[in-house]
Amino acid sequence: MAAETFNIEVCYASDAVQFLRALRVPVGTTIEQAIAISGVLQEAPEIDLAVMQVGVYAKKKTLDTVLREHDRVEIYRPLIADPKNARRRRKAAA
Repeated sequence: MAAETFNIEVCYASDAVQFLRALRVPVGTTIEQAIAISGVLQEAPEIDLAVMQVGVYAKKKTLDTVLREHDRVEIYRPLIADPKNARRRRKAAA
């Protein structure tokens, strides 16, 4: 008999909040549902899922992606600097 629930994690980090919660969710749970269940939206009200991207283990996914056992849902903040330009500035300053 297949398991009706499985384990996942939801994580988010900002300057003010570091959030990591292990959850047991029903089979068929989507990323959006897991985020809602986790409580991260209450602890970090700055999260806007209409703007921010999400993923599983550093691979971008959509909110309607169905999760699997041991997935780690990650909420990504927007970049504040272009990584290529930042490297160029550091190299020029060295």
